[in-house]
Amino acid sequence: MAIAKAERLMNLALCLLGTRRPLSKRELRDSIEAYREATASAGARGGRTAAEDSFNRMFERDKDDLRELGLVIETVENLDGETGYLARRDSNRLPPISLDAEEAAALGLAAQVWQQARLAGAASGALQKLRAAGMPEEADSPEQHGAIEPRIPVHDAAFEPLMLACRDRRPVVFDYRNASAATSRQRVVEPWALECWRGHWYLAGFDRGRGAERVFRLSRITGRVRGRSGPFTAPVPDVVTVRETVASWAGESAEGTAVIRLRAGSGYPLRAKAASARDLGNGWDELEIPYGHGLDAWLVEFGPDVVVVGPAELRADVVDRLRAVAKG
Repeated sequence: MAIAKAERLMNLALCLLGTRRPLSKRELRDSIEAYREATASAGARGGRTAAEDSFNRMFERDKDDLRELGLVIETVENLDGETGYLARRDSNRLPPISLDAEEAAALGLAAQVWQQARLAGAASGALQKLRAAGMPEEADSPEQHGAIEPRIPVHDAAFEPLMLACRDRRPVVFDYRNASAATSRQRVVEPWALECWRGHWYLAGFDRGRGAERVFRLSRITGRVRGRSGPFTAPVPDVVTVRETVASWAGESAEGTAVIRLRAGSGYPLRAKAASARDLGNGWDELEIPYGHGLDAWLVEFGPDVVVVGPAELRADVVDRLRAVAKG
């Protein structure tokens, strides 16, 4: 479900749950910003009748979606003769929350994602409410998870503006440096989703300049992320496979094997995925690692610490990328 629609449904549900009397469609339209914006936009294009028809269709779809999600919405005639709607709290009361230790730990870990963002306060408040509802006090304590570090770092300055742009479905502009490039180039992107993979945050979206889906590593974004006006020009897929795309670049789904030489004490991500490794002496090790699409771009990041032995096409691709960097 698109984030904008999910937010609109949540606002409608809150209005219906928070009222003591039935609310008409007119009152709901005036109370919910998304409805006001959609009505104004339709009215600018086709006049008052088009605006009313557009709102009525959107409202009926939203009402049906909430009912499918389990919200009990009553339809009544209010005092002014208009049809009104409300969701009584006693008809929509959830059973007491009961979390086992693993579920509570997972929620505590998830809340830590926001520890360095402005949503830290909201995450902390949510944990307090869960504890009050029965979640163990120590469930989100780092000591409960042994060697697991319950934090996903969000040090990249681009994280927060991109997160908000994904939520609001707003195009963005930023300068981006490819692994094989010495300089950055401007990208205009329609952002879809953010995901963390092996300690790095990635953005998936539609790159307008290339006319195709692309994935960007946030640490390679240089300068400030700037928003742009206007709607998306490409449809947002129902499922955005950020992690799978990045994994394929790193050879995670590869069937072949590459042989590389790696300087001792470096390249720990490569060592973690190696099928075998042996000490060559003189400060070098030889590793066998999975070989798939995009592995050349990943190896270039390790610079002089990596030498590709084979296959020959991988070695040639890495050399070409290094030459491109040198020329830049």
